Parts: sequence; structure tokens; C-alpha cells
Amino acid sequence: MSEHTGESAPMTRVLVVEDDPNIVDLIRSNLAVRGFDTIVSTDGLRALQLLETERPDIILLDLMLPEIDGFELCRQVRERSTVGVIVVSARGGDRDKVAALNLGADDYMTKPFSIEELLARITATLRRTRPALQDGGAPQRIALGGGVEIDLSSQQVTRDGEELHLTPTEFALLRELANDRGKVLTHAQLLRRVWGRGYETETEYVRVYVRRLRAKLETENGPQLILTQSRVGYRLAAD
Repeated sequence: MSEHTGESAPMTRVLVVEDDPNIVDLIRSNLAVRGFDTIVSTDGLRALQLLETERPDIILLDLMLPEIDGFELCRQVRERSTVGVIVVSARGGDRDKVAALNLGADDYMTKPFSIEELLARITATLRRTRPALQDGGAPQRIALGGGVEIDLSSQQVTRDGEELHLTPTEFALLRELANDRGKVLTHAQLLRRVWGRGYETETEYVRVYVRRLRAKLETENGPQLILTQSRVGYRLAAD
């Protein structure tokens, strides 16, 4: 697998936070075969240390952990990093899914899952969370109103010149709305464009992430930037 180890194409590093050795072995062996560099932590506190020292490209995070709750760990990871986070849980209820997304998870998988599904989700998440690989070009600035400006080339969002910290998934959603400004994009369109094919029915993903964007972009006395078309989708307010 020497093609994965050159400087131009470093191995993708996956941090697996999971205390079930059977699942760890399954994930690690299957990812290794496909050229991933896998690091494992069986508890959350160690995972936070590895986040700093190993700089993973993506985290697979189980919710049921010793020492620190998986939700709390997700929140702490998000405070420190924009790394891709896929929550992997035996709990399949919508409440847990929404809670994880609210805390900044990029995706949510329910056990049991196939390795093919896991790989597809890792690929989709990395496509959003490693945008620096596609950076370059002249600034493409769009003024959204209320002093908020988005630069599509540098993937930065500012309000009155101060940078607003968006996760890659938040930025990807905002970029799609900005590219079709004033036009209503349906839930399915946004899910397909931001998360990928196969996510078209995960309406809760869009709802949660629109809420997250509004909380970061809009102020109490400022204009409403993201408008809801009831039961259809969302659009970015026109100039």
C-alpha cells in the first residue's frame, strides 16, 4: 500500500472511540485493508488527548463509553476541532440522533451496520470536512446581509469583519444555499448535495443544521438570513 504513504497523499487517519473489542477489531481490520491509519481509544478522556496529539481526519464515536458520556465527548471535540465526527451507536431513536447532530456530529449510524455503509459514510463525511484539499483561487465573497459575508474560496464566514467559526458541514450547507440564493432548495436537494446520495429522507439533519447556522449567523435585531418554506425546504434571503 505504498501509494498511500507518500507525502502528496498521506493516509487518512481515523480515530475510533469504542470500548467493544469485537467492533474495534472489525472496524480496524477493514479500514487497514483499504489504506486507512486507525487509532483506537476505549474511553473519552484518552480520545481528547489523541485528538490533540494525532490530529485524526475523522472520528468514529460510540455513545456508550466509560468515564465520559459520548454526547459530552462530542461537545468537547467540537469545541476543540472541526474534524469530521460520525456517531456510531446502538441507540437508534430520533432523540439521540438529533441530540448528537445538535452537538455538532456530522453523521449518525446505528449498530449493527455493514462495512460498506461505514466506508460510504466516511467517504461522504471526508468530502465535506477536508475542503482544504480543494482550496485555491481568487476570493469569492458574497454579502449575506446583517454584516455577514461568506468567502467561498477560503471557506470563511465573517460578521463585521470578525470570523464566525462554522464546522465544514455547516459551511457546506451555507454554500449550497448561497449558490442558489433566493431559490428554495428542498430538504432532499440539500441532503443530497451536502451529505450525499442515500440521505434524502434524513430531514432532521437539515433541520438541525439550519438551526445551528441561524444561531451563528443571525442576531436578535438583525435580518433573517435563512428563510423556511414550510414543509418544502429553505432559501437564503435575496439581496
